[in-house]
Amino acid sequence: MKIAVLGAGHVGPVLARLALGAGHEVAIAGSGDPSRIEMIVGFLAPGAKALTAADAVADADLVVLAIPWHRFSSLEPGAFAGKVVVDAMNHWPPSAEPLGTSEQVAARLAGADVVKSLNHVAYQDMEPAAGRAVGVAGDSPGAVEVVASFLRDIGFDPVPVGPLAAGRLLEPGSPLFGVAARRQEFETHTKEQS
Repeated sequence: MKIAVLGAGHVGPVLARLALGAGHEVAIAGSGDPSRIEMIVGFLAPGAKALTAADAVADADLVVLAIPWHRFSSLEPGAFAGKVVVDAMNHWPPSAEPLGTSEQVAARLAGADVVKSLNHVAYQDMEPAAGRAVGVAGDSPGAVEVVASFLRDIGFDPVPVGPLAAGRLLEPGSPLFGVAARRQEFETHTKEQS
């Protein structure tokens, strides 16, 4: 698969390395000119290409959003139409926030199939993935399976937790956020929320 990783901070290069190691083609985009991140990409994810976000997304089979939440609003929503998008972003909204972050992402990226995953794992715990359980939430069964297949390729054990609204189980403040949870714990929490 062709993978576009938007974000060249901590999470993006780790995911790019894992994807490259699994034989995927990877492009990484930062917030500006790709030449600004070429050295970072060459050092942290050798084999990945530094591109603009628009170019990376245009060619991708799967897009991973690994950017800070406040930068999400700068993305061009139309570029994501027809794409499977992994929301690996975090946001610490007020407790009264009516929607989870991925529901907000899906509303803005109308036409994309958004799947929540990977945001609840600290970047330093992603490598090696070594069968670590990760939650996957999405409304499109096909998109969830594409993401789950990718996650298995890079070494994780994907655990479906329900529709996109169930992605709140993976957000800051949930008992699964930032914890090295096992598959059984994901399944237990999913049942408790049902």
